[in-house]
Amino acid sequence: MQTRLFGKDFITTEDWTVDELTAMMDMAGDLKRRFAIGEPHDHILRSKTLFMMFFEESTRTRNSFESGVTQLGGHGIYLTPSATQVGHGENARDTIGVLQRYGHGIAVRDCRTGIGQAYQYELAREGDIPVISMQDDVDHPCQAMADLMTIREKFGNDLRGRKFVISWTYAPKYVRPLSVPQALVMLMTRFGMDVTLAHPKGFELMPKCLASAEQHAKENGTKFEVVNDMDEAFKDGDIIYAKSWGPIMETEEPVAVQAMCDQYKDWICDERRMDLSKPKSIYMHCMPIDRGYEATNAVVDGPHSVIYDEAENRLHVQKALMALTMGGHI
Repeated sequence: MQTRLFGKDFITTEDWTVDELTAMMDMAGDLKRRFAIGEPHDHILRSKTLFMMFFEESTRTRNSFESGVTQLGGHGIYLTPSATQVGHGENARDTIGVLQRYGHGIAVRDCRTGIGQAYQYELAREGDIPVISMQDDVDHPCQAMADLMTIREKFGNDLRGRKFVISWTYAPKYVRPLSVPQALVMLMTRFGMDVTLAHPKGFELMPKCLASAEQHAKENGTKFEVVNDMDEAFKDGDIIYAKSWGPIMETEEPVAVQAMCDQYKDWICDERRMDLSKPKSIYMHCMPIDRGYEATNAVVDGPHSVIYDEAENRLHVQKALMALTMGGHI
């Protein structure tokens, strides 16, 4: 088990080896067991502080991080640009230069296109405490790790030959970032799964993320394919991950986005499509779900759904991440 991770940034899973990522999942499993039986583990981050900078609002991310650092004995401080000098133009060097004098780690959620991940790497270059991505414009590493933990719980650790499907779905509201599907195709191809990405034309992911997925599949002897047919993608799938994202590689202009999305209202995860997958397949979604648009209630609340297990595992994965990067030793 790789444990020499104290002080290591976690901005993308691409920066961690498979052994390091496996160590995080192993630790998450142990902490989940302790949480389930009420075994105290609040010594791990006792008297340590995590700063949590949110450029966008959140439900699961904020609560899982804040609960997690508390359960480990530490303290999380919620920050926003408007409540700090970041909103008045303070640069990354000055922000982390001060915060690292007060605490032991900084986590950032920043999905601004072309800015979010770059800002996190700038913090990492300028600071000495670990920088953790709570989501950015390119990757959502904590979500992807919680998803992988959930899949391993359902199918075992050997995932070779399992078909993982990440499919675009219609949603009528805001433009969701590309970070979740990109995180998934980059990570799941490293852990033995055959990955199928499905979306209508115009909803492509970033070329660099697709290239990473293709390279991982090649190195691991797995498959990675992109299709423009939702039914084709679902056939014989073991894991069905169906969610919306915006046509960000084409446009972010609201009227144009809505017009593109409205062409594909039939891209919904329903019972008919789930029947195309394997009988013991699982349905996943990072939440929040646009019920009735991304998926029907019968799917979301049905026997294939593992969405609440998935959401719970955010807590355990992130606790493991904080324990390894903030609570260990050099």
